[in-house]
Amino acid sequence: MNYKSVYFIGIGGIGMSNLARYFLSKGLNVGGYDRTETALTQALQQEGAFVHYEDRVEDIPLVFTENKEHTLVVFTPAVPASHRELLFFREQGYTIMKRAQVLGEITKTSNAICVAGTHGKTTVSSMTAHLLRQSHIDCNAFLGGILKNYNNNLLLSEKSNITVAEADEYDRSFHWLRPWIAIITSADPDHLDIYSTGEAYRESFEKFTSLIRSNGFLIMKKGVFVTPLTEEKVTVATYGEEEGDYHAENIRIGNGEIQFDFVAPEKRINDIFLGVPVKINIENAVAAIAAAIQCGVTDEEVRNAMRTFGGAKRRFDFHIKSPSIVFIDDYAHHPQELTAAISSVKALYPDKKVTGVFQPHLYSRTRDFFAGFGKSLSLLEDVILLDIYPAREEPIEGVTSQLIFDCITSPEKMLCRKDELLEILSKKPLEVLVTFGAGDIDRLLPDIEILLRKIYMAKV
Repeated sequence: MNYKSVYFIGIGGIGMSNLARYFLSKGLNVGGYDRTETALTQALQQEGAFVHYEDRVEDIPLVFTENKEHTLVVFTPAVPASHRELLFFREQGYTIMKRAQVLGEITKTSNAICVAGTHGKTTVSSMTAHLLRQSHIDCNAFLGGILKNYNNNLLLSEKSNITVAEADEYDRSFHWLRPWIAIITSADPDHLDIYSTGEAYRESFEKFTSLIRSNGFLIMKKGVFVTPLTEEKVTVATYGEEEGDYHAENIRIGNGEIQFDFVAPEKRINDIFLGVPVKINIENAVAAIAAAIQCGVTDEEVRNAMRTFGGAKRRFDFHIKSPSIVFIDDYAHHPQELTAAISSVKALYPDKKVTGVFQPHLYSRTRDFFAGFGKSLSLLEDVILLDIYPAREEPIEGVTSQLIFDCITSPEKMLCRKDELLEILSKKPLEVLVTFGAGDIDRLLPDIEILLRKIYMAKV
């Protein structure tokens, strides 16, 4: 890709921003539009990108419009086709690519480890990247979350030809990738606004498996209902918490720690401590370690990296961990993710009351899975349900959080607006509080933390 400037429409997205950082590192002019200013867009501006927040063609700097041969335009599928800036670049004949196309070009020139799945892909890809980064192998990585060990969603290496990337199934984006190693964590139907049926969703994952290079690897969660369409020379293996070709044994949970032995067909690594000690991370770690040992990471490097893994922001992210109050935030936005996250919290704190705040994400997902959301949230003793975060969607008649609320059977439950949440939390006795959702609930986290510290820890 021989360009001097790259312009992003939707630059503030977690996946778009790591590509923006990548091109900044190459010395290109980087800029773009996003709907709202966030900590991520502010960071990009500090790193040298031009960012603006009005859909106005006249606000685009000349460096991106003076020579269309030298400018690449990258957009996210979440941007509507009616977006004025996108229409301008189309009408003027610029080279325009989806984010996944650009990432696909990068993966084609390296040994790519691509992590796909309805859920778990950010944690598994982050673990894999950390395992490689802390070893003699090293890697490049394009991550779907800010990895706390590096405070970044982009890792670059001058010595490694391995690239770790999330393989996003939305809009069939992962079909642009060409993996050397592919990991599939799950294939529970989602994005039915794109796929219409669960069968079409699974078929998309099967197509993804056909893209693995000859002499590559497919590492798939045992029990995932996907039939691999790999070439003959691709090695196919399964993983799981306690079953599969790669699995954990001798699991020990207690005193806020999780320890286990990793078992592979060719080896065993004893006494691995999880840096983020939640039960769901056992199987996530098994998948990541399976990929890492294929790359040549040693047993001792595995132990050291897993112990020091700090996790990704908004993935089972501890904000307060004290005897008087625990506050966790998690990105869970699908019923299966909620079930896994809630079960992990309850396993970690079996004697404490767990209160969950959930912000549904998308009208279409609420319409398609409201009963599943209700069942998952009913695992909690206490549920606070917020209004739906629309993201890219227009409202759907009859689809509100009430659909989920009516399916919740928890002893305590309530509906509230986002602007009412702090006051409600200030009056409610809490032991463990967890916020869930992929919308903008994260903007409330600093204020929630200040409130909880003031009430339960007598300091801010």
